[in-house]
Amino acid sequence: MTVLYEDNHIIAVNKTCNEIVQGDKTGDTPLSETVKAYIKDKYNKPGEVFLGVTHRLDRPTSGVVLFARTSKALTRLNEMFKEKSVTPQNDPTAQRSITKTYWAIVQGAPKLPEARLENWLTRNEKQNKTYIAKNEDKEAKRAVLTYKTLAKGDHYTLLEVNLETGRHHQIRCQLAAIGCPVKGDLKYGARRSNPDGGICLHARQIEFIHPVSKQKICITAPVPEDPLWRALTDEIQ
Repeated sequence: MTVLYEDNHIIAVNKTCNEIVQGDKTGDTPLSETVKAYIKDKYNKPGEVFLGVTHRLDRPTSGVVLFARTSKALTRLNEMFKEKSVTPQNDPTAQRSITKTYWAIVQGAPKLPEARLENWLTRNEKQNKTYIAKNEDKEAKRAVLTYKTLAKGDHYTLLEVNLETGRHHQIRCQLAAIGCPVKGDLKYGARRSNPDGGICLHARQIEFIHPVSKQKICITAPVPEDPLWRALTDEIQ
C-alpha cells in the first residue's frame, strides 16, 4: 500500500487494480481494513481505529482513494461528494468542491483529439454493466464527461478524462461507445484482458477543499508500474 497524503483528518492511498475499497462477497481483505491496520500500527492506537469510506473505485481500476480519519471529516466529505456534480448552465462560474481526473489507455484513438461526451445511461444490476440508453427513459441518467488526448502509441491512446457526473461505469461505457474501450476491459469490448486482471483506467488526481482546514488539497497518484503506462506517460509526467 502506498500512502499519498495523510493528516489528522484524512488519508489518501494509491489503490492497485487487485484491491477492493470495501468488503464484498469475495471475502477478500478490503483496502479500508489495510489502511486501518496501517494507522493502528503507525500511531500505536489502542482499540478500534475509525476510518470512513468517502468514495469508491471499481476493483479493476487503480488510483487515488480518499478516506476520512475523523467523523467530522467523513460528514463533510460525504456532503461534498454528494453535491450535484454538473455545473449549472446558468452559472458557469460555479465551482465543484471536489474534482477527480482520470487517465485511461484506450484501444485505437478517438476521432476527435478532445471532446465532451453526453449520453443517457441505464444500469443492469444483474450484469453489473451500464448501457447507453436509446432514449431518455425513466431509468436513464444523464452522463457527461470531457476527454483530451495526452499521448498516442501505435495501438493505444492515453486520454485524460474529467467527469461532470458520477455514474456507474460511466467512463468505461462512454469511451467504449465511441469505439475506444479501455485496455483490458473485456466487459466493454476490449480485445483481450490485462495480465494483472485489471483495466487501464487510473484515478490520477483529486482536488478538494480540506474538510477541516479549508485549504485546497491536490493529490496525484503515480501510474501503475507497467511498460505501456511508462511508454505513454514518460514525456508528460
